[in-house]
Amino acid sequence: MKNFVRKNLKFSLCGLNCAICVMHIGGYCPGCGGGEGNQSCKIARCGMEKGLEYCFMCNIFPCDKLSDMEKYDSFITHRNQIKDMEKARISGMDNYVSMLELKERMLAYLLDNYDDGRKKSFYCMAVNLLDIKEIQKIIYDFESGNNVGMSIKQKADMLKDMLMHLADSMDIKLKLNKKEEDK
Repeated sequence: MKNFVRKNLKFSLCGLNCAICVMHIGGYCPGCGGGEGNQSCKIARCGMEKGLEYCFMCNIFPCDKLSDMEKYDSFITHRNQIKDMEKARISGMDNYVSMLELKERMLAYLLDNYDDGRKKSFYCMAVNLLDIKEIQKIIYDFESGNNVGMSIKQKADMLKDMLMHLADSMDIKLKLNKKEEDK
């Protein structure tokens, strides 16, 4: 969108964690307000008109524009947008960005060490939705175990199973919620 520019490209106006989005890390999207690649967005237009950096700064947050937003996903999960904006509002943007940067480093570690070429979206989803300390514990347990001689595919599959087990125990679905197409 023309003239829509933001300083923080890691956390969107509406609460998406762009820093850990498969499209952002793949270089296909600059992040919310990052210039070329931004699509027209009613929320961005509203933010520009009101001069807001984040929706949670608005006196009518959360508004109707955000309703049903968490129901369906795009390339990144939308499930925690409102919760993440609340976390950012309460803890402050510096603290929230620090936590997001930790997640970004965790995702990079997973991709550098355990991506068999087919796990990028899964790891993005896991890092976005699961507790970072729980993920760190799983990686520690995995790396402390007997995985010497395993192929990268075997390691990636085993780690995915461990993360899926954690997600299941927390009743979290590590799959994007796609809107059913009209028939």
